[in-house]
Amino acid sequence: MKYRVCVLFAGLALAVPGLACADDGWSGNAAVTSSYISRGFDQSWHDPALQGGIDYNRNGWFASTWASTVSNYFIEDATVEWDTSAGYAGEHAGLRYRAGLYYYMYPGAKMSATGTRYNYGEVIVGAGMGPVDVSWAATYTPDYFGDNSTTLGIGHDRNSRGSGYLSVDGNFPLGKQFTLGLHYGHQSVRHFSTYNWTDAKVSLGTSLHGFDFTLAWTRGWNAHGVYDGYTTGVPDGSGRVHVSDPIASRVTLTVAHSF
Repeated sequence: MKYRVCVLFAGLALAVPGLACADDGWSGNAAVTSSYISRGFDQSWHDPALQGGIDYNRNGWFASTWASTVSNYFIEDATVEWDTSAGYAGEHAGLRYRAGLYYYMYPGAKMSATGTRYNYGEVIVGAGMGPVDVSWAATYTPDYFGDNSTTLGIGHDRNSRGSGYLSVDGNFPLGKQFTLGLHYGHQSVRHFSTYNWTDAKVSLGTSLHGFDFTLAWTRGWNAHGVYDGYTTGVPDGSGRVHVSDPIASRVTLTVAHSF
């Protein structure tokens, strides 16, 4: 637990001097969620997750670091997901646009059967107008989340570079107090289409006394059922192998604070 907390908030400690100078573009956020859902997948295996991040913005350029606790039942030997990103964002004539490099790390995590790590990177471009934003993420590292012929047992010497994730998001005010969020996503895993999936999210958000509250429903779909009995295959200390459907319907509550 000590290692998990140190990694999660390492970025916060490094950025403390900058936080005192809000005019320089520093900002931060912290949250607790009943379950960490990313692209329709429950990465904390039904358990609550702690999350936090630091962002720096200057003349449209941005850099950020963000982390969340995760479950080693979903990612072998993992306790934390740690993300970094940098890029540029702007707006012209009501059109929002952004482009950036993103890298996702799972410190200490790897598949024991193959020695493969889960770390991967993406180029993400996006645009939006009014309440709707659309983005596309393309994997530039050899593997997307460790997917290749060796780990999936499909084909020979294939990797998943070039995998892509399409995201369509809308945020619609409901009066002065609430916001309705709608999300559609589709992940294509290059060379391994049986592992493609689609996900959706419907959320209701509000703010109270400086805190943001979000109640959300999420769900994922895979045409081949490859995630129905998801497991790392590694037994816990009592010899039990944990199996779940990480893209099944979930209802989550997240409480966040920005500073």
